[in-house]
Amino acid sequence: MASLALTSPPAVKVPSYLSSSSSSLFSRSSISFRTIESPSRICVSNSSKCNLPKAVNASLPIINGTTLPNYFDSSSSSSRLEKKPVSSRANTKLKLFSGTANPALSQEIAWYMGLELGKISIKRFADGEVYVQLQESVRGCDVFLVQPTCTPTNENLMELLIMVDACRRASAKKVTAVIPYFGYARADRKTQGRESIAAKLVANLITEAGADRVLACDLHSGQSMGYFDIPVDHVYCQPVILDYLASKSISSEDLVVVSPDVGGVARARAFAKKLSDAPLAIVDKRRHGHNVAEVMNLIGDVKGKVAVMVDDMIDTAGTIVKGAALLHEEGAREVYACCTHAVFSPPAIERLSSGLLQEVIVTNTLPVAEKNYFPQLTILSVANLLGETIWRVHDDSSVSSIFL
Repeated sequence: MASLALTSPPAVKVPSYLSSSSSSLFSRSSISFRTIESPSRICVSNSSKCNLPKAVNASLPIINGTTLPNYFDSSSSSSRLEKKPVSSRANTKLKLFSGTANPALSQEIAWYMGLELGKISIKRFADGEVYVQLQESVRGCDVFLVQPTCTPTNENLMELLIMVDACRRASAKKVTAVIPYFGYARADRKTQGRESIAAKLVANLITEAGADRVLACDLHSGQSMGYFDIPVDHVYCQPVILDYLASKSISSEDLVVVSPDVGGVARARAFAKKLSDAPLAIVDKRRHGHNVAEVMNLIGDVKGKVAVMVDDMIDTAGTIVKGAALLHEEGAREVYACCTHAVFSPPAIERLSSGLLQEVIVTNTLPVAEKNYFPQLTILSVANLLGETIWRVHDDSSVSSIFL
């Protein structure tokens, strides 16, 4: 059988690219500032990753009288480590394990938290069955399993369920499934007769496997939280994207936030409110089938403005690209696409790299293969955000206060 063992290096430390980045200001905008060291990000531009080697002094915008959350402060990870000496971290009851779906993100989270990834062996038998064995004790521990249910969706979902079961049978005190991308989230309701609601089914599977809590990023719809009979912590990745947009030399007076469909209006409105209450535009979209979209009309004014399209995911990119074409037809000067989950199913790369979009800004909740890099792509890391959330869940502290 094929074997894949995930272990951590013997000495783990927080690298500089996770604790520093550069950020500049919105020009000509009515925003006040305070000087800090801004957080890190992983940028992918011109088909390469840009890791900033050291911290630089920068200004962080105070939007609508409030600053972006303090976990972006480069001193946050170091202060967290100072609170937990090496000896106590080694003996902590918090254990972090990674599945095979996105081990790079799991390692970044561990770096931020000052922990080593737990030792776990994940194997595939010749017939495709999954075997999981924890290679260290988790008895009485608070265990966090990082595993997005991305492509191959069913493989990664089954792996997560078996990991949860293994922790439960190993007498873990609590098991939290950290799911940066929740697959099947779009199957959250019946739109036609005789359809399944797969999101509810997956929620039941995770619950019955033995998970005590779920931590998920930017669910497709908030109602999915109600499908779980266990607590769900919904992590919003907007602050990470907002921090990056603050580094752009764009006047707040020239910005307009665009929802690519009517269903995303609430998400776009919340995003616009954080951008100095920028105006909102809506693309009226009529969908004739799965992964097939047709743009019909635009509600709002984008003439001469920089349009920022906001969505939770980009799958085949039909919605985003057709929306960008309409915005250019209506006179938009530049069009940016921002989303949390870079699903990038074919032919997304061809569509996104066609030149209609000035930049495509995504996060690393899903792994993006290097063959799918294109010049307009920028990938931001959510490791610090997830690491801080995990600490707060473990410490029984407030999670929602991160996003206030």
